[in-house]
Amino acid sequence: MISMHTTEDRKNSIAPIARPVLDLSKFEGAIFDVDGTLLDSMFKWQEVEEAYIVQLGKTPEPDFKDTLRYLSQTEVADYFMEHYGIDKTMLAISREKNKMIEPFYFNEVELKSGVRDLLELLKSYGIKMCIATASDKYLVDAGMERTGILKYFAKTFSCVDEETSKSVPDIFIRAAEFLGTPLDKTIVFEDALHAITSAKKAGFTVVAIYDDSMANQQTEINQLADYHYDDWNDFLKLYSK
Repeated sequence: MISMHTTEDRKNSIAPIARPVLDLSKFEGAIFDVDGTLLDSMFKWQEVEEAYIVQLGKTPEPDFKDTLRYLSQTEVADYFMEHYGIDKTMLAISREKNKMIEPFYFNEVELKSGVRDLLELLKSYGIKMCIATASDKYLVDAGMERTGILKYFAKTFSCVDEETSKSVPDIFIRAAEFLGTPLDKTIVFEDALHAITSAKKAGFTVVAIYDDSMANQQTEINQLADYHYDDWNDFLKLYSK
């Protein structure tokens, strides 16, 4: 017998696919990246690093931004010395770049949309929170203080101070140890593919947030992360009552 159902009938008979909701009640700790995740600041780093090279009389190569997005600030300084022949110490390069970007963190940087509500949501679940950043601690702390979110975090771990990078999971593991939370009960919130990769390998649940600086890697990010969102409001609406 030939079915007499219309196309519209068939569409209506298909149950909608629900977005997976992260069960926050299963977690005890959360580790946040800052630049591109909490603060809308990645674009400024790209501007400053390119301007820094230009003012030293060098020409940034076509893959300049793609190369630097994987590096800690110490590694960026080392890359400038080795690849562009900058005759300065790593410390001098880092300090000079930091001076260029300081006014932004102290006076201009803004939160990514939905961040404050996100942190309040995690706080309501009793989830302990800290920071794991590739940037210098004093810069991100100043930006978080300016935007009113520093109070949510027990400590800021910086790759600069920890002498590591996010290409390996060390900083995430140290942050979880500080929080006293098992890795499988700790969420890592990130925007960068290399950091998401190392956190996943270590056994963390990873939530990825979109940032323009990672647009060309978004397919890989979305495939690798346990959860991924266009912005924090996209995340939060799943918890609205």
